[in-house]
Amino acid sequence: VQLQASGGGLVQTGGSLRLSCAASGRTFSDYAMGWFRQAPGKGREFVAAISQSGEYTYYADSVKGRFTISRDNAKNTVYLEMNSLKPEDTAVYYCGICAKAFYSGPNLRRGNEYDYWGQGTLVTVSS
Repeated sequence: VQLQASGGGLVQTGGSLRLSCAASGRTFSDYAMGWFRQAPGKGREFVAAISQSGEYTYYADSVKGRFTISRDNAKNTVYLEMNSLKPEDTAVYYCGICAKAFYSGPNLRRGNEYDYWGQGTLVTVSS
């Protein structure tokens, strides 16, 4: 399984970015996907997750209302649309694919539900 994340960059406070994560090596439409992030000097934290069909989504409280996760199963790609960015959103963002097919529950907030990760893409929000 390979996950390739892209779309990070430098943006000013209040700006927007869209991250993409292309997956291969697994039947993408059978698996939930998630985004996590790791800020300098901190542990990895949950950002957002989406069920295999896109019916269920989960967000961290810190990004709710600003970030939107979506997926295109025809393109084997999951997206994270980030708006109203803040300096505290600065981090390396990682996409992950759930280890269990057809799982869509709230444990998608936990990193140990994912068995493969992308390489990460850096998002820097300047103040």
